[in-house]
Amino acid sequence: MKPYHILGILVIAIALVFCAGCTNSQPVTPQSAPVTPVPTRTATIATPVPTITPYPNALAMDQLAPFGKTDRIGTATVYKVNLVPDYTYSDPTFNSPHVQPQAGDSLGTQKGYNTLKPAAGNAFLFVYVRLANTGSKGLVAPSPGQFIVSYDGKSYSYSSVLDSTVTLSNVRVPQYDYTIGRGGVSGNINPGDSNAVDGFLIYEVPASIDLTKAALVVQLDPENQAAWALG
Repeated sequence: MKPYHILGILVIAIALVFCAGCTNSQPVTPQSAPVTPVPTRTATIATPVPTITPYPNALAMDQLAPFGKTDRIGTATVYKVNLVPDYTYSDPTFNSPHVQPQAGDSLGTQKGYNTLKPAAGNAFLFVYVRLANTGSKGLVAPSPGQFIVSYDGKSYSYSSVLDSTVTLSNVRVPQYDYTIGRGGVSGNINPGDSNAVDGFLIYEVPASIDLTKAALVVQLDPENQAAWALG
């Protein structure tokens, strides 16, 4: 065989070996783009807001609360409230030393009429109560001091007018103290609706009071307590 034939065969063999190496190489995998995770949405569950009550188990106005035992039983209720910045009253003892200083200059010659004002930032809350004896024997009525206004975690006691002879402008019933016969202490209620005790109690409270969150609470007897929402 001629030398140039042998050289050609070697060149072809080397080329085949080189191509075989190329075909056995692994293909390059293109790099994937980074994947951004999709945030998972969590459903928001609304927390129920509890209903604010002025006092546990508070009754509505005009709702009756029973009290007493056996044949000495009765009912109590709150039927009206009124919040005022001051009130005017008439007292036959106008010229007495303990009444005269309360007379305002603006009243002029209207002798016997005084205007009572609360402390700065306060107002007067009038609460009207009615208690009736539904039994057959005399019933002991709770004293006015047992009626407490509860508001914003605080308790407010009633304040009395000077005496049973005092009358208030635009108020048609007497103060509760003097409708049970013994001003300031518990008294007796006779059977029958005509003998029911109907009167008001006065409380000095913050002028900003929210009556929907206030209640009148009373210990009617050793076993029965009642509360009425005032708004």
